[in-house]
Formats: sequence, structure tokens, C-alpha cells
Amino acid sequence: MNTNIGQKIWHFCHTLRDEGMSYGNYIEQLTYLLFLKMADEKGADIPKGCSWADLIKESGDDLMKRYDKVLDELSRSKDVLGDIFANAKNLFRKPVGLKKIIDMINEIDWASIPVDQLGTIYEDLLQRYAEEKKGGAGQYFTPRPLIKAMVQVMKPEIGMEIHDPATGTGGFLISAFEHIVEQKGGKLDPDDEITLRDDTFSGSELVLDTRRLCVMNLFLHGVHDGI
Repeated sequence: MNTNIGQKIWHFCHTLRDEGMSYGNYIEQLTYLLFLKMADEKGADIPKGCSWADLIKESGDDLMKRYDKVLDELSRSKDVLGDIFANAKNLFRKPVGLKKIIDMINEIDWASIPVDQLGTIYEDLLQRYAEEKKGGAGQYFTPRPLIKAMVQVMKPEIGMEIHDPATGTGGFLISAFEHIVEQKGGKLDPDDEITLRDDTFSGSELVLDTRRLCVMNLFLHGVHDGI
């Protein structure tokens, strides 16, 4: 599933050639929009006027103004959303390019894809970018099967402090979270939810855009920013 989605999103970038946008900037804008779409499908708490539904209904200059407003308001948020959208700017020059990307994203049923696949998709895009440039992306992402195997060996549980010093897109932390929830039978009591949300996970990541995606992944799992 994630490979097909990665291929589809990779093709999205061809619609932005007229925007004169670098690939790095394209990835940044794409992650903002993907997050808003997935947050909408997951029922995450997004400020009024800044949701995916508010964006999708606009077009033309009104869409550009709305997107500007969404990024500005979220970047000034005092909670984790402010961290995710720190210094976010609209880099689209024409509303038609922004509208195309929004419509393309809207056609995909993101709710059918596990949230941690967002990280896998991002990593797939970076790999494709590196191959096209015939060079390295400067980052190595641990394969998901290896992550899951290591988590099963470590057996994380409620009460542990779980830290990843090279977090990447959050694969280890999210896999640990999912392992704990699975061991609890898929349901957490209120105290356990608070513990996992606030006092369990932390990590470090040097690449700002990769860190941003990690924070997005954790937010969509109900975990506060500890990165």
C-alpha cells in the first residue's frame, strides 16, 4: 500500500514544476497538507478555520489567502501544532498548483493507511529523490520490519521511559506505542493514556523537516511532542 501511495505522491511533484519550487520545498508543503488531511480523518483537534475542510472548499485567490491564514495561525499556536508548523510559509505562487495538490490528496483514502505509513511514505520520497539526483539523501531510515522485530525483543511497557537518540520520522517510538497498546488489548485506561501521552516518549533528530514529520506522526497517535 505505502509503495503505491509513495509512487502517486512522487508524481504529484510534476504538477509543481510551473511553481518553480525546489524538491525540498515541495516535500515541506506536501507534509503540511498531508498532515491536515490525515488530522481531519483521524478527528484530531485543529483550530476552527484551519482544518482540511476549510481548505478544500476554497479556490482561486481565496484558497491562497486561506492557506496563508492556516499556516500563519498554526505556526503561532502555543501547543504542539505551533511546533509542527513553526516558520511555515506558503510557497505556492499560483492557486491552480495548490488546488491540484489538494484535490489529488483528497482523492486518497488516508484513513485506510496506518498512521506510521506517513513516515514510510516520506522516506520513500527521499529515497526516490536521492536516486534521481544520483546521490545520497544524507539519512538512513531503519526498515519497518527490523523496527518491529527490535521492539518485540525489547518488550516496551507502561512505566518505561522510551528514548530514541536518532528518531528520524519516529518509527521506533510509534512501533513501541503500538506494541504497548496491543499488549493492553487495544484499549488504554485514562491513566495509561496520560502516561503515554506525556511521560513515556522522547527523542532527538537533527534534520528539522524529518523532526517535523516525527512530531506529526506522534501527534496523530495522541502523543505530545517530546522530540
